[in-house]
Amino acid sequence: MRTAQSPDAKPAPGIDAGARGPRYAGEMIALHWLIALGILGLLAVGFYMVGLPKGLPVKATLINLHKSLGLTVFLLVLLRIVALAAFNRPPLPPMRAWQRAAARITQGLLYVGMIVMPLAGYLGSSFNRFGTRFWGLPLPKWGWEDPHLRELFFGIHKATAYVLIALIVVHVAGALKHQWIDRDNLLARMLP
Repeated sequence: MRTAQSPDAKPAPGIDAGARGPRYAGEMIALHWLIALGILGLLAVGFYMVGLPKGLPVKATLINLHKSLGLTVFLLVLLRIVALAAFNRPPLPPMRAWQRAAARITQGLLYVGMIVMPLAGYLGSSFNRFGTRFWGLPLPKWGWEDPHLRELFFGIHKATAYVLIALIVVHVAGALKHQWIDRDNLLARMLP
């Protein structure tokens, strides 16, 4: 049986077994970094725009940008989930069972957050009079004007932002620990 580690082996779909060892394929790496940059941009714009006074023209522009970018990142996340289900992941380096479990739980919670946050934002927008435009295209509203439901969904959206920030910190700290303390080259799996 040929494996990704044997000299004549062809890597499984979704894996690039180059000189740096088994790693994600270029498309998966690109999706990871596009999503990461998108989320960081969304968090920055989101926290900035909520501090702006109501009625300021730039606030409406930033809100529409935030909605469009958020839905774009959401679609990229869905694409990445489908790709992760369809293709193999490169094997993790040897590590303790609790570390492997912590990594899987953190990644799983990141994906839950990346699904819940945009859905809550979209639903919050569905229960206000403005609705959602996706790069200028009006999207259907899933509700009616209801300030209580709007605040409920926007509250979930905001709380998820804080949870995502904590999970991102844990995710990055884990990757850096593997790179600089364990020196197992785990980070190379996801670097371009």
